[in-house]
Amino acid sequence: METRVEEDFDVLATRFRPELLAHCYRMLGSVHDAEDVVQETFLRALRFHEAFEGRASMRTWLYRIATNACLTALNSRGRQPLPVGLGGPGEHHVVTWLEPLPDAMISPGDPATIVIDRASIRLAFIAALQHLPAQQRAVLILRDVLRWRAAEVAETLGTTTTAVNSALRRARARLDEVAPDQDKITEPTAAAQRELLARYATAFERKDMTAIAELLSGDAIWEMPPTTLWFQGPYDIVRHLAGSCPAGPGDLRLVATHANGQPAFATYLPSGGHHVLATLQVLTLTTAGISHIVAFSAPEILTTFAAPVGVTFP
Repeated sequence: METRVEEDFDVLATRFRPELLAHCYRMLGSVHDAEDVVQETFLRALRFHEAFEGRASMRTWLYRIATNACLTALNSRGRQPLPVGLGGPGEHHVVTWLEPLPDAMISPGDPATIVIDRASIRLAFIAALQHLPAQQRAVLILRDVLRWRAAEVAETLGTTTTAVNSALRRARARLDEVAPDQDKITEPTAAAQRELLARYATAFERKDMTAIAELLSGDAIWEMPPTTLWFQGPYDIVRHLAGSCPAGPGDLRLVATHANGQPAFATYLPSGGHHVLATLQVLTLTTAGISHIVAFSAPEILTTFAAPVGVTFP
């Protein structure tokens, strides 16, 4: 009988893992922490499966376990921002950085077609969530992303509907202060996106600073955790790239991928006769051009994307 229960939970793990991972990632801002909490969620569900009385769906029950596990995890550490969320350029902080989420982890069948709402996993939204206290963050995600009723959220968090509604108002107000206005962000058509990305990859590989600048919006931001420095505007961005990128024209290689429901590039630098994975660039595209580029370089982030570490390009 115990074996049958374990087999049933293996099926549940396969079915619900991608969406629970996305949920925990929204809460925690870390893929690695989210994976740990999802694993803990299924272990708790297996351990206490007899307590599940069918008053809610299995999916809702698992979300409740995962949410409370995330709240426990958040009590032991601070928020995970991006550099622009820390203050002015050049200010130094001891930070546990926000991590990107590979699309393949939440849409394993076809990473290019995410079954989870893209807006709810975009880097800008996840970064904005880091400004909310843990309880407010949970309330906002459960109410505005998952569309739970206030009573369901109250039961999950062990509080009242009045407290839930109050927390939701405060969370929404705070997001309005720190998050970009999604209604003002107009993405290019699919064809225009493909052209823009192709031109960007070509310009980057050729180290053509003029071409890169032409592809950026006027208020474009470049940031590169774990470095606290960040740059805004095409002029400052390309001046930084021209002076800091060690690759010459024709040396760098960009390989397309997806993260947070956004286009991304794994970038490779030449080293010892082959190319070494150096950064993961996650891009935000608008009709005005590329408005935001986050270039992640921490090794633990690069390995999450399962990109080959050292490769030889033709």
